[in-house]
Amino acid sequence: MTTTHPTVTTSPPRPPVGRLHRLGRWCARRAWWVLGTWLLVAVAAIGADRAWGGTFDDDFSLPGTSVQTGADLLDAHGSREVRGTASQIVLHTDSGTLDAHRDAVGDTVAHLRELPEVLSVADPLTTPGAVSADGATAIVTVRFTESPAKFEKSYLDAVDDAVRPLRTGHVQVEYGGPLGQLARPEAADRLSEGIGLVTAVVVLLVGFGSIAAAVLPLLTAVVALLTGISLLGLLAAAVSFGNAAPTLATMMGLGVGIDYTLFLVTRHRRLLRDIGDGADPAEAAGRAVATSGRAVIVAAATVALALGGLYASGVGFIGSLGAAAGLTVVVAAVAALTLAPALLGIAGRRIDRWRVRTPVDEPTGTADTWHRWAGTVGRRPWLFLAVGIVMLGVLSIPTASMRLGHIDHGADPTDYTDRRAYDLISDGFGPGTNGQFTVVADVGGQRNDIEELTASLHDALAATPGVAHASTPIATDDQALLVATVTPDTGPEEQATSDLLHRLEDDTLPDALAGTGAHGHVTGVTAAQLTFRDVVADRLPVIIAVVVAAAFLLLLTVFRSLLVALKAALLNLLSIGAAYGVVVAVFQWGWGGSLLGVDEPVPVESYVPMMMFAIVFGLSMDYEVFLLSRIRESWLHTKDNHLSVATGLAGTARVITCAALIMTSVFLAFLLSTNVVIKMLALGLGVSVVIDATVVRLVLVPATMYLLGRGNWWLPPWLDRLLPRLDPEGPAPTAPDAQDTSGRGRPESAEAPAATGEQR
Repeated sequence: MTTTHPTVTTSPPRPPVGRLHRLGRWCARRAWWVLGTWLLVAVAAIGADRAWGGTFDDDFSLPGTSVQTGADLLDAHGSREVRGTASQIVLHTDSGTLDAHRDAVGDTVAHLRELPEVLSVADPLTTPGAVSADGATAIVTVRFTESPAKFEKSYLDAVDDAVRPLRTGHVQVEYGGPLGQLARPEAADRLSEGIGLVTAVVVLLVGFGSIAAAVLPLLTAVVALLTGISLLGLLAAAVSFGNAAPTLATMMGLGVGIDYTLFLVTRHRRLLRDIGDGADPAEAAGRAVATSGRAVIVAAATVALALGGLYASGVGFIGSLGAAAGLTVVVAAVAALTLAPALLGIAGRRIDRWRVRTPVDEPTGTADTWHRWAGTVGRRPWLFLAVGIVMLGVLSIPTASMRLGHIDHGADPTDYTDRRAYDLISDGFGPGTNGQFTVVADVGGQRNDIEELTASLHDALAATPGVAHASTPIATDDQALLVATVTPDTGPEEQATSDLLHRLEDDTLPDALAGTGAHGHVTGVTAAQLTFRDVVADRLPVIIAVVVAAAFLLLLTVFRSLLVALKAALLNLLSIGAAYGVVVAVFQWGWGGSLLGVDEPVPVESYVPMMMFAIVFGLSMDYEVFLLSRIRESWLHTKDNHLSVATGLAGTARVITCAALIMTSVFLAFLLSTNVVIKMLALGLGVSVVIDATVVRLVLVPATMYLLGRGNWWLPPWLDRLLPRLDPEGPAPTAPDAQDTSGRGRPESAEAPAATGEQR
């Protein structure tokens, strides 16, 4: 007697016609209209951005902090010499002293004072401490109404004209601070974008063989990116965004834009092949949006939630960077759900007509490489789980020694004028001159004793350990404030400078002003940056808690599984720890940093861990959602855990691998940036995607899901009743007992035939 077994098909079940299905089909059948609308919106957004778009500038305002209080007091009571934004113009001569160029210095100062947006200019030859001991270097302090980094590039022409008398006399002139930022060359983002796009073409052609299947994701992503970046520029006219916002938004928008469309195109091509020669491309596009489109919505929502969670930091600068990246992610998702099916409708059944090799999409059957890999993991899940965790643990070791700080201009390329200004100041005046503090004492009602208070405050500042020089406090015109400049012994990046800030705030000023009724504050650029670092470090645990909780609840609601959501959160935390470790080893420890154009070890920029966490967690959830969506789809159809894990892994492995390669190439291409912070983000994000797509997605996820068995889909009934239903397509077709997601029902060893299965 011959025993026969049911044959389980891995073809995706046909979903009911829901909203997403109708949307995809409608866009495919009105393809040219949808394409024209998108192009019109993109062109209009680009034009509006060019006409009315704003600028990007780092605004480290910290409401409620002592450093912000000091800055506000200066704005309210200070004279022109202490208000506004200060920037330095550094002068240096290789022969003799600058006193020999007194007339040229005077002419330059006079011309600078006539420029628009200038509040005051200090003549270095008459300002105490503005000329180095050897007389060869001097600092011209210019105060502007706002940060000159926001000015148009043409403003530099006027500054160049003002300093021409000095340059004609062979005096080296360099711009420091915000004015130096304005003088920087344009970022090489276009080159990085081009590298990412070219790599994407190669990966898609090799991975899928079809020219059309490679072009459609790129076209969709580029249109969405141009639209999103232009909208960001328009928002920048009303909202302050950091300098890194456009680059960060580009990295995210381009990467996820290709990913989201790639998943839809792959499913569409599989559906066309399953339906056969009589397939209606519009119907196939609708079904692709109904299935993979649901995963796109959940993935984009997860990324947006993670990025939006940055506002929990309470720091507007951090929140705005997250909002900038989140904007392009949302636009990319909308394009994937509308523009992509329209392009699929235009391509029709000819989508694989042009090819470089035999086109492939999703595997069928159980004999492919990924099914065999899933079987290998399934036979030894404890071993693979242990190996994966050890690998991530080793990579995470440097994270324990992470030192947050601010990367100053000393790490910039030497062809930047602000880097040269930084070096001239360090050589001529000492490294601490690049990180001076401004001490502000609000004297309150003690104006009659202001001379005595001035003397005691100066003595206290000068005697503080770590202070190289303290100027004599000067009273403002209304006698409301005393203002002094403190020069540290060490540079802005040094831990000793941070220690000095806390010493001044916690000990020196309270002791010196005790009993006088006056209150002291330490402010200035360096103090603001160090305070910003402290605030960010204190609130990083809050960000982690908010983002993890939001993502956990979203996955719990969508997949109706307590353990799946918990497992995803824990594995992604391990992945992020490993990415942090690589960043610390390369930039802080200096392991290979010179290969990336960073010649000396630098601290980890204070907001990079927070940004990395939100982005990496969101992107990790992207791949988690796509994989879990296919596993759950198969589980609801078959109720066989081993088969479902293998089917989900095999169905998404190729597309996740290709998507990860593309995303990694997009991120790593931005290592060409001359901005060290962008390099940090690029390396950290690129490494995290590699880790997530290999160790996490191919090893840890299947191993844990094999070990959990039917418990993967357990959800307490009371929690199931409390959670909302987030399924744009309604319930998917299932096996007879598919509604049992609690883990109860028939034994796991029983294999359920698919609804379309055949028995022999």
